[in-house]
Amino acid sequence: MDWWILFAIFLYFMTAVLILAEIFIPSGGLISICAMSCLIGGVMIFFNRSMAVGMAGVGVAIVMIPSAVVFAYKIFPKTRFGKSVTLMPSERKIGDAIPDSPELKEMVGSEGIVVTPLRPVGMCEFEGHRVECVAESGYVENEKRVKVIHVDGSQLTVRVLEEN
Repeated sequence: MDWWILFAIFLYFMTAVLILAEIFIPSGGLISICAMSCLIGGVMIFFNRSMAVGMAGVGVAIVMIPSAVVFAYKIFPKTRFGKSVTLMPSERKIGDAIPDSPELKEMVGSEGIVVTPLRPVGMCEFEGHRVECVAESGYVENEKRVKVIHVDGSQLTVRVLEEN
């Protein structure tokens, strides 16, 4: 194996490294330009050797580039930088809210307490479960007693109960 082929393999290796670097280091595309230059240089060296070697080099590039990108995006969220810039899914407590189910239909007539002001949407608590509700009459303050008067899908409409 001659030195030119080893140099072309080195350029391919540098292409993969630069593609990984482009994902982790914001450069405005400058690193991508360097990666493309290395790739083109490697392909030219392979084609100067022979047509078969050049086609093999193109085949390797077709597999190598997407593999490097997929690998980089798989490990990116696990890096310290990736963790700081990636949004994590919210953590919801199971059992805290009543899911969108037939259980909501059964809540018609239930009484509860307003937990957050209804403007007209807010949270109410019914038998220890917090549910998002819509006030029938606009704004309702905290700690008011309400009654479910209508359920449409997952939307509960509540009415303020008169205080005696």
